[in-house]
Amino acid sequence: MGQQKRWSREVTEKSNALDLQPDVFTKDSPRQIAQSLKRSAERSKRRKSDPYRSAMSMLTFYINRAGKNLPKSRREILEASKDELRDLYGR
Repeated sequence: MGQQKRWSREVTEKSNALDLQPDVFTKDSPRQIAQSLKRSAERSKRRKSDPYRSAMSMLTFYINRAGKNLPKSRREILEASKDELRDLYGR
């Protein structure tokens, strides 16, 4: 059947939303993930909305696209990163 096209990977890598730090979603600390996303969102000249929304959107996109393939422990870290991101932006 051939190799599946991974459009979500391409979006994550080439999106106009953010220039992400390599392996940002594999970090073990929710705070480190949130800080990296915040830094990327604030530095990006290609994002279309405010930094908070861009960072949260990319995190949510990654979680949703990983779907059932995401181990429970990794999903918990990523979900906790949302809270950290909210905290960093005072929301």
